[in-house]
Amino acid sequence: MSTNTIAVVKRGAIARITLDRPRHGNAIDGGVLRGLADACAAIAADDGVRVAVLTAGGDVFSTGWDWSALGGLAGVSPAGLAEALSFRGRTLGDPFRCLAELPKPVVCAVNGDAIGGGLALALACDIRIAAEGARFGLPETALGLLPLGGALQRLARVAGRGTALEMALTGEEIDAPAALRCGLVSSVVPASGGLLAEADAIAGRIAERGPLALQYAKEAVSRGIDMPLEQALRYETDLTIILQTTEDRAEGVRAFLEKRSPRFKGR
Repeated sequence: MSTNTIAVVKRGAIARITLDRPRHGNAIDGGVLRGLADACAAIAADDGVRVAVLTAGGDVFSTGWDWSALGGLAGVSPAGLAEALSFRGRTLGDPFRCLAELPKPVVCAVNGDAIGGGLALALACDIRIAAEGARFGLPETALGLLPLGGALQRLARVAGRGTALEMALTGEEIDAPAALRCGLVSSVVPASGGLLAEADAIAGRIAERGPLALQYAKEAVSRGIDMPLEQALRYETDLTIILQTTEDRAEGVRAFLEKRSPRFKGR
């Protein structure tokens, strides 16, 4: 599927989602949000897809929010901002929830700068890798705004409170090596190329594993991190018990005993 903002290509068990506004720096507007929501819905419903890869066309991942689509900084009202950056009743609080809650892992290949809303988008993914020259930033406070789209909350959880505060309060960008050191990305790929190949390789390794186990692992981490430890451990145990009743779990045991690769069916 493809729109004028998002392209989705399926190759085997991997679906690649590409931001497709390179002439606009892949800036994010309501159309991009709707395209992402539609792509996530299609991937969630496709049993043949086990993992998604998110990237962008051109040399920039995303320059952030498309203020021109909002009528300019001076003219946009709070209501206009919410309307322009909303879809299906969800507004600025978490416009990238469709990725965060996708019941399949999402690998983000940050091919260039991820600024403002672009960083918020990358943070909604499960694994992030970056091209060597990529930069990350939250410039919104210079405009008298808070960073939008969940950037502050997810950045604090991923890279720590100190990193989130420094990036938001100073507005200063960090480069890919600094992003790697603080845990914002898990690897940095040389600028000479290979970013998508590395993302596909990671996605391929993930796709070989049990799809239900992947779904529950993502759920256990995503929901458990906001729970007290004791409650999170009980929740993880509940998911483990549910998983024990599935056909995939039985197939995993048989494959291990028979010394062969498992043939998971997602049920």
